[in-house]
Amino acid sequence: MTLEQCWHRVPGGTAVAALGMARALSLRDELDIVGVAALHRGPPAPPWTPPVEVRHLPLPRAALYEGWHRLRRPTVERATGTVGLIHATSIAIPPKSAPLVVTVHDLAFLKDPSHFTARGMRFFHRGLDLARTQADLVLCSSEATMRDCHEAGFRPHALRHVPLGVDAPQADPASVARVRRHYGLTRPYVLWTGTIEPRKNLPRLLEAFRDLEAEVDLVLVGPKGWKEDLDKLLTDLRERVRVLGFVPHTDLAALYAGAAVFCLPSLLEGFGFPVLEAMAQGTPVVTSRGTSTEELAGSAGVLVDPLDPGDIARGLTWVLTDSSRATELGAEGRAQAAGYSWTRTAALVAGAYGELAETKSRSEGRA
Repeated sequence: MTLEQCWHRVPGGTAVAALGMARALSLRDELDIVGVAALHRGPPAPPWTPPVEVRHLPLPRAALYEGWHRLRRPTVERATGTVGLIHATSIAIPPKSAPLVVTVHDLAFLKDPSHFTARGMRFFHRGLDLARTQADLVLCSSEATMRDCHEAGFRPHALRHVPLGVDAPQADPASVARVRRHYGLTRPYVLWTGTIEPRKNLPRLLEAFRDLEAEVDLVLVGPKGWKEDLDKLLTDLRERVRVLGFVPHTDLAALYAGAAVFCLPSLLEGFGFPVLEAMAQGTPVVTSRGTSTEELAGSAGVLVDPLDPGDIARGLTWVLTDSSRATELGAEGRAQAAGYSWTRTAALVAGAYGELAETKSRSEGRA
């Protein structure tokens, strides 16, 4: 399994997904999982430390990615020895020296290239071409991504829907109180989490927040990403918006649990971990219609048009002013999130591996 994203400056959802899969797959007796990554001096800091052994190729990341995508070398076997299958857990695609599985979380770069750097676009397009032409199976995190892959020219018979899991132990009241004190959250708050970048749609969320009459703060949690000037966006809202930046993973559950409502009005998501994490804590969710978060929330969330700040504001107001509905949404969300487990994800991934092993065995038998 490729695990290089764990060392990225912003590991993001692809690292969360890869680590969750690796952890659950390592518990299955029929599999022997080894990670592969670029050359590093040591492991990434928690919570990004891989749960399986990782072997390193003798190139730094930039050279490795360029070698993989342009030169189609080095093979993963140079670090791992012989493998029965390669699983590319992101759009960085190693040479196909064994049956190849690729996980595709989203194709956001096709939807709006302006959200990405020129260098990123070149990397994504090359990875897309390799995944489309060389992957034996493509695992899609959501039905929305599966549709996008079909439209992008992937072979339909190679696509598999493999939803991800959520790992969010219930935060107790003492933890919620401690975290609120630690971050100085004295008022009710709307919570947003994610990497600060254009796809997350923060400008429209802030515009919606300006229209809220409820006496609440907006709390933003997550690392700085790219192409978004948060300081400029917050010019007239500094007294009502708390920017916490990256917070320890151990504090996240309590921040979700303490929120009056969680709002993620993304323009596009491949899956949407924060929606599940909030619902797992019994926090009502307002999120986007028309992307993968609609699949996750279903009837347990309030769905809004992410392009309409007024609609986002109406969704938030509905939850904030109707306590009985907020309680119902919290209970429905907790039940919805319970259906997304890493054990189920691992079973589906292992099933995909088994398909390829069976195909290879039949092919060798005929030979």
